[in-house]
Amino acid sequence: MSTAEGQIGITARTSQAIAEVLAGRDHRWSSKLLFAGPAVVASIAYMDPGNFATNIQAGAKYGYSLLWVVLAANLIAMLFQALSAKLGIVTNRNLAELSREHFPAPVVYGMWGISEIAAMATDLAEFLGGAIGLSVLFHIPLLLGMIVTGMVTYAMLTGERQGFRTLELMIGGLIAVVALSYLVELVIVHVAWPAALTGTFVPRLQGSGALSLAVGILGATVMPHAIYLHSGLTQYRARANNATERGKLIRFSNVEVLIALTVAGLVNIAMVIMAAGAFHAGHPEVAEIETAYHSLTALLGVAAAAIFLVALLASGISSSVVGTMAGQMVMQGFMGFRIPVWIRRLATMVPSFIVVALGLNATDALVYSQVILSFALPVPMIALVVLTSRREVMGEFANRRWVACAAMVGIVVILVLNAVLLLQTFGVTIPGL
Repeated sequence: MSTAEGQIGITARTSQAIAEVLAGRDHRWSSKLLFAGPAVVASIAYMDPGNFATNIQAGAKYGYSLLWVVLAANLIAMLFQALSAKLGIVTNRNLAELSREHFPAPVVYGMWGISEIAAMATDLAEFLGGAIGLSVLFHIPLLLGMIVTGMVTYAMLTGERQGFRTLELMIGGLIAVVALSYLVELVIVHVAWPAALTGTFVPRLQGSGALSLAVGILGATVMPHAIYLHSGLTQYRARANNATERGKLIRFSNVEVLIALTVAGLVNIAMVIMAAGAFHAGHPEVAEIETAYHSLTALLGVAAAAIFLVALLASGISSSVVGTMAGQMVMQGFMGFRIPVWIRRLATMVPSFIVVALGLNATDALVYSQVILSFALPVPMIALVVLTSRREVMGEFANRRWVACAAMVGIVVILVLNAVLLLQTFGVTIPGL
């Protein structure tokens, strides 16, 4: 087993089975599951505690009217995760590594700095979310919840030594907990489905507060670290011997991205629908995770509230693991070296401890962290589109014109929303809002 392969735990037997499928000698549908994993791992970034915070506020304050933002963000995410996976498959390099090779040094250092800020904002959301879930569910201090979350995260990361497949299965199991929890919540809560359908497909923003939440939803859904991570998860997973086999790998990857992010998108939509159905009519002021829990207890019973917290806890732990993996990959790609996992874990935990030590509102901190991520997001998105559109990098798999145009539209949408939010922050009146 090579070092590269060892990093993701691909055994010789699995590699041989993958080669059989790529060569066309194995046509069993079950063999296609060998290629599943990267998109599943990346998809947890789209169901992290930052999503809980923004989606609860969106549903409670604005009902179903911001569901279209969730849908749009998820479609953008699908495109960029597919491009990231393709980059790793075709080049056997990840986005950070290729950025270091193809962009000027000042650009690379700038990208790395922005990525580290984004990593801290990401970890703030994931770490605080898990800690809040533990704190409320087991009635322990938030600080103790943070320590337990950190220990569980580290334990899961050490499980990678038994093979990356083990880690994928653990993360997949936690994703299933989140998804099933919200399926149950939708059965319990009363939903105005016609209004939900209208909110999903008819864009509207009810003032500046809705705009800031829309930007937060984008930041919580399309995640910078997930864009970096996906290319790294696919770069060594399966070796293609020729263009035909690379084409097969890309098709398998696209199907997995479609399925995994459809599940993630439906979970996010369910979060907003649950909050709208439970809180909007009588409790629009609900804006904090702890308040949402206590309100659910009063409105829908202890079971519904407990399910909500279990989903939050599963989300926080799994996304924290994935965030640490992405942080390691980004540092190694941009700077050429790795640091011990426990040091990486401690470094990105610092902002979370600062928030708790200062007595700041944890849910507000989660929402603001997602806005920060939205501002950091265009950097890896632009780099990804540039690299995947270059024939000297991608060869015959370079982006077609319509793909590049669709990706640029997604980038422009995020840039425009960010610009409008900045103008409003500085008191500039935007017509129509």
